[in-house]
Amino acid sequence: MLAEEARDLGFEWIEVSHGTKISLLPGLLEAVAAREIKVSSVHNFCPPPVEVLMDAPDVYEFTSPKAWERNRAILLTQKTLAMAPRFGTDRVVIHLGSARVRSITDKLEAMARGGQLYSRDYCNLKLKLVAQREAASAQALEYVRIALDQLLPVCEKEGVRLGIETRSHYEQIPNQREMLLLLDEYKDCPWIGSWHDFGHVQRQANLALLDPGLYLSQIAPRLLGCHVHDVQWPMKDHRAPLSTGGVALEKWLPLLPPGVPLIWELSPGIRRDDLVVALSRWQEKFSA
Repeated sequence: MLAEEARDLGFEWIEVSHGTKISLLPGLLEAVAAREIKVSSVHNFCPPPVEVLMDAPDVYEFTSPKAWERNRAILLTQKTLAMAPRFGTDRVVIHLGSARVRSITDKLEAMARGGQLYSRDYCNLKLKLVAQREAASAQALEYVRIALDQLLPVCEKEGVRLGIETRSHYEQIPNQREMLLLLDEYKDCPWIGSWHDFGHVQRQANLALLDPGLYLSQIAPRLLGCHVHDVQWPMKDHRAPLSTGGVALEKWLPLLPPGVPLIWELSPGIRRDDLVVALSRWQEKFSA
């Protein structure tokens, strides 16, 4: 059973993720009711859409140019908001979508891996991405605002907060500027905050697209939680924390407000033995 395995590894809390199969949800709800495990957060979409047969949290986006897709994303998020209290949590992690530009991040990562970081070709391509992204952001943000405004009454009804997640690709919404803009626009709203993904932000930092310490310090006052994982340079993320040295957790964790949930978001391919080692290292460094 999923809850038993997490508890046996030493985890007291889990996040119920978008990848959780519908067939597993009843057992998890029973485990929560029996106080066998506690749930820190639920990641959109949960339950997943029945028409999608794989783990696909971005299958429907609030920023889609297709109205039916935006509406489907909103409906599924409303169902996730209703699911969260059943797990005893008031936090839902959401992806907002992406700007309608041709994806360039993957090419930048390939160039960085090939030793071309800061080359003339790299810098020109990065500037092209930034310019195209900026031109496309206004429409995407307008769709985001429409979606959030439709979700807020459900947040209030269910008593659940939305954590806007930092993303791994520069084409995705929000970038650093947009995150700060949205947090400012909803500064008087108790139902919207930020969700910091250390690995995602590090991937963009590895491409010289942002300063991870500055970003974290800017959104820290509004943090609802964090996803913690390491990165094998430049973009292989969801490694066990403290395993590759790609994310300077010793440097960044002190910037967090007390009590912020830290969720280990890991690749399914990580071996149990490696996870046990990572947990031991974590306890040595951070549990004193």
